[in-house]
Amino acid sequence: MSASANTALSLKGVTKHYGRVRAVENLSFEVAEGRFFVLFGPSSVGKTTTLRTIAGLVRPDAGSLEIFGKDMTAAEIKGRGVSMVFQSFALYPHLTVYENFAYPLVEEKVGKEEIDRRVKETAAMLKLDKKIDRKPNTLSGGEQQRVALGRSLIRRPKILLLDEPLTNLDAKLRHDMRAELKRLHRQFGMTIVYATPDELEALSMGEEIAVMREGAVVQRGTPDELYESPKDLYVAGKIGSPHMNLLQAKTGKDKSTFETALGKLVSPKKLAGAQAGEAAIVGIRPNDIRIAKKGEDAVKTQIRMLEPLGDVTVVSVAAGEETLRLVLPEQVASGLEPGQAASIYLDPEKFHFFRAAGGEALS
Repeated sequence: MSASANTALSLKGVTKHYGRVRAVENLSFEVAEGRFFVLFGPSSVGKTTTLRTIAGLVRPDAGSLEIFGKDMTAAEIKGRGVSMVFQSFALYPHLTVYENFAYPLVEEKVGKEEIDRRVKETAAMLKLDKKIDRKPNTLSGGEQQRVALGRSLIRRPKILLLDEPLTNLDAKLRHDMRAELKRLHRQFGMTIVYATPDELEALSMGEEIAVMREGAVVQRGTPDELYESPKDLYVAGKIGSPHMNLLQAKTGKDKSTFETALGKLVSPKKLAGAQAGEAAIVGIRPNDIRIAKKGEDAVKTQIRMLEPLGDVTVVSVAAGEETLRLVLPEQVASGLEPGQAASIYLDPEKFHFFRAAGGEALS
């Protein structure tokens, strides 16, 4: 069954092995036209192999690839309407910025006047028009990244693939380039598939995110969906900073209470997937814990560490053998000190429950 008309990209059961190494395994996902789609996960989960397969640089061992409804599994690189920006920039050092931009159009035998018009237009858009006669080694890291982007954009691809493009930049440049990429996406409305191991990049840029593990997508959704409803402990641990607090627990007979080192924690709803007496994990995000108000069901703790981050402070507290982290507004945290007692409130509406064996979420 073919992808729908507004589907830019569809992978079904794509598998690629290199000897005993499984780069991607039965990988399936779709990307809607005009979407900023992020492949997110740590190194060696198959992100680069996935992008190279879409670009035609890698031929899958099994599965199919469709681009705008057309089977391109075995198609040549040329004609896919896809362009890829590599982590290393891959610029031609002996060519000027102008010549780097022009190169793909020369290869496509575009007319000289059209090449000149598109090169100057692209350079102006990327704020490189005053450096068009410079060689790449005379440019900053951010400028080199923009040249690499421009060389891909000038071809006007239907799909732009970006393989960890900001890894080699410093923190400020990464911030600036994230904003630049989002602006370019809005301006061109093109489909972008962006691979990154960086959670901040994934959550701040992706309209939709596919979380990868061992060569496959384990969950996909909007940043809010992944944050609010992680499918398992793996996703819960990858999405959200600081990471979710996880407490060892035992499920009660009523399947809605959980015995923990903090005492009995109660789910607002009975969990159909739970088994009485089984080992479980109760998760709660640092943003969903606060200093308790008078009369609330509080947990007594001792403050271990304060991490001021400007307008908020990450506070680590000890409760028995458990250590929890909570995020407090700076005005609330300003009076706290390590060693001080603190009563905290955990919002039961924000609890997440997982099966200890296997890690899947209990619904």
